[in-house]
Amino acid sequence: MAGKFDEVYARSLADPEGFWAEAAEDVVWTKRWDKVLDDSNPPFYRWFVGGECNTCYNAVDRHVEDGRGDQAAIIYDSPITGKQRTLTYSQLQDKVARCAGMLRGFGVEKGDRVIIYLPMVPQAAVSMLACARIGAVHSVVFGGFAANELATRITDAKPKVIISASCGIEPGRVIAYKPLLDGAIEISGHELNKVVIVQREQETCELIEGRDADWKEAMEAAEPADCVPVAATDPLYILYTSGTTGEPKGVVRDNGGHLVALKWSMKNIYGVDPGETYWAASDVGWVVGHSYIVYAPLFRGCASILFEGKPVGTPDAGVFWRIISEHKVSVMFTAPTAFRAIKKEDPQGELIKKYDLSNFRTLFLAGERLDPDTLKWAEDNLQIPVIDHWWQTETGWPIGANCIGIEHLPIKPGSPTRAVPGYDLRILDPDNNELPAGELGAVCIKLPLPPGNFPTLWNADDRFVEAYMAEYPGHYKTADAGYLDEDGYIFVMTRTDDIINVAGHRLSTGAMEEVLADHPDVAECAVIGVADQLKGQLPLGFLVLSAGVERSHDEIVGEVVKMVRERIGPVAAFKTATVVARLPKTRSGKILRGTMQCIADCQDYKVPATIDDPAILSEIEEALQGVGYAGKG
Repeated sequence: MAGKFDEVYARSLADPEGFWAEAAEDVVWTKRWDKVLDDSNPPFYRWFVGGECNTCYNAVDRHVEDGRGDQAAIIYDSPITGKQRTLTYSQLQDKVARCAGMLRGFGVEKGDRVIIYLPMVPQAAVSMLACARIGAVHSVVFGGFAANELATRITDAKPKVIISASCGIEPGRVIAYKPLLDGAIEISGHELNKVVIVQREQETCELIEGRDADWKEAMEAAEPADCVPVAATDPLYILYTSGTTGEPKGVVRDNGGHLVALKWSMKNIYGVDPGETYWAASDVGWVVGHSYIVYAPLFRGCASILFEGKPVGTPDAGVFWRIISEHKVSVMFTAPTAFRAIKKEDPQGELIKKYDLSNFRTLFLAGERLDPDTLKWAEDNLQIPVIDHWWQTETGWPIGANCIGIEHLPIKPGSPTRAVPGYDLRILDPDNNELPAGELGAVCIKLPLPPGNFPTLWNADDRFVEAYMAEYPGHYKTADAGYLDEDGYIFVMTRTDDIINVAGHRLSTGAMEEVLADHPDVAECAVIGVADQLKGQLPLGFLVLSAGVERSHDEIVGEVVKMVRERIGPVAAFKTATVVARLPKTRSGKILRGTMQCIADCQDYKVPATIDDPAILSEIEEALQGVGYAGKG
């Protein structure tokens, strides 16, 4: 018998226009749309054509007007600096209006671009909302990105203003932003109206006379600006994601579809009510920070945590529990890699027992595959539902999730549950044919994509088609590989370029990682495919051990090799693994498997701009040499 989720999902596919029109009634429009979906020019679909709205009004002003101005909107918690600060909706409205006025005073109008290059401080959220308030297009660049990477974004976006800070702060070090910013502006050669600098007490910087302005002084001098209606199809922001060609891709997000989909997701996916505290432990530089630190929680009228810290080391592996307890967090969203770091430092979960987590009811994890071992550790120690869900920068909100606001479905370890309403998900073979349940293929979404997904790339329509739409006509290519089981549950096993071919057998490295992670001494792991003259490719495992493990590394490697042979079979040809102190990752926690594979195969590679610590690559090279790679020839 079909449950409530089945009914909602079926309706979203049978009548997408009616479904999303109904969801759109929950937001404030200054002008209603003429057409819910314009499908006249595929694959360039547009939602709520003719409609006008303002994203900032829906995030801030409407709550003040509804009498909830004294409620917390943003809670800034910075264990790195030892500071906490709460902005109510009224206070946020005042700051955002002033920032919008400041930008307008520097010549920014509707459609102009503003680059935001800030650490995790309240000014980041204020700047984003201020751009939305006057119809400007923001492009947030992760604070501390190298000058060359920032320069490419300046060149592509052509901003009138850049908002930055004197520095960012990491555990044990201060990162000066101003030299990176000045270098990027010089490389780009782009003329700016103004650079606004937030001076931080940990390290101030010299301002360039005439070009640079002090944030505090400029804010005090600004006249508050009102919300400006924009077309639902106008861009809200550009978020650059690394491209395979080395040129970043500017993912565009529109105003109307984004507003409708994200507000819908807070209730139906995350099950959060207005007035509750929601925490996405990410960074505003990533899509999670855009969608679920700044926009969606405020659309829903929640308090959102802005966290400047790390899951371990600020000061210990109990910082997440301290924040959940102090700020009465109901729902949290973070990456599995954060939990693996906590589990490595506190394998028995002893620090959890120090805090009152009685308000905490659901944990959502996304960003990488949630291995069943980490899922079990979180479930056993927290005693609440732990929800794996899956989505991408391009989609802006979840593709697959257990939609607990609709119906809490049974959890299957290794799966982000079912496709979310609005997403017609298919598993396709290379000839664009749909595969039966259980068969591994390309995970694709039948067009049109639901509201909130990217309508195109910034100034790159042809690249949008080529990169995402051409390979599987009529579908969006996620570039993930996986399968659907007989119940329609999604199993995203790996990126399509992480499927390895061992003697003609297509094997998922994700499936092997699942086995390795199940070993009691393994805190974290990765599997890559390395070149082999006989079999084409062979799998190679990397193991990070839990804190306090003192057993022989050879013994542990022998055990995981045996486990893979027993669970996947001799066909996997898994014979080699090495123990490392840590894995190379992006700042958002994604393991850099492709870079590791290049090192193993002695191929040239570019050090990714998003890497957390470039020094780790020499450690990986040394480990690979120890098992006969990275120089094997």
